[in-house]
Amino acid sequence: MLKNMSLALLAGASFLAGIHPAAAIEAGQPTGLTAIYAEQPEQRPAPVRMASAERSNMGGGFIEFLFSEGPSQGGRYQPQPGYQQSYEPRRTLLPPLGAEQAMRRQEDVSELARPAFDPKYEKQLVDYHGKESAGTIIVDTPNKFLFLVQGDGKALRYGIGVGRPGFTWSGVKQVSAKKEWPAWTPPPEMLARRPDLPRHMEGGPQNPLGARAMYLGSSLYRIHGSNEPWTIGTNVSSGCFRMRNEDVIDLYGRVNVGARVVVI
Repeated sequence: MLKNMSLALLAGASFLAGIHPAAAIEAGQPTGLTAIYAEQPEQRPAPVRMASAERSNMGGGFIEFLFSEGPSQGGRYQPQPGYQQSYEPRRTLLPPLGAEQAMRRQEDVSELARPAFDPKYEKQLVDYHGKESAGTIIVDTPNKFLFLVQGDGKALRYGIGVGRPGFTWSGVKQVSAKKEWPAWTPPPEMLARRPDLPRHMEGGPQNPLGARAMYLGSSLYRIHGSNEPWTIGTNVSSGCFRMRNEDVIDLYGRVNVGARVVVI
């Protein structure tokens, strides 16, 4: 009975494959289910492309999916919006500025906004036909020039800053003293107007009197340098006459105590 069932199965498989059972046996060709897979290789299960040992090292889940190229998974995965990353440039937050840093930043910005020095206020030798003798200083307040008479019809001319409206004056004085890098003590009248000013400041580059000062008689007025050269050619002071530091140093070396100063 078992023999008959085997022959029946063999005959059925040969028939499906289109081969007579006897011919298949005589030709030595594979029979049964083996013959079916030999004739139709496309129906074989797809080979596993990743060994189980390798798969176990992937950790499973999404990582394993990325490295397995099974036909049932290819093309089915679509990135979800939640996996998309934003690549905006990273913003570096600067630390807050301290008081000193903020002051320096403000000074840098202010310096960029300052006007350029006008070349007409550069020191230069000019003609002079007045009556004052050599060595006399003449301050031309309206035009913001200071002249040092040289004689022979010539004078050295410097640009200066003069008093603000209400603080200009005229008259004749003498140079009563000369000081290098003078200290500065604001007078009470100035402190009343500007209580924020220091009560005393030693001489130096930051001192508003600059590199040199020539005091005029017994008054509070001076011809002095300045740490603000961009103010030359303007009405800016409380009655003093300010010059660039390089110019006041030059004038200081040419003028003696007792020199006549005419302010017009």
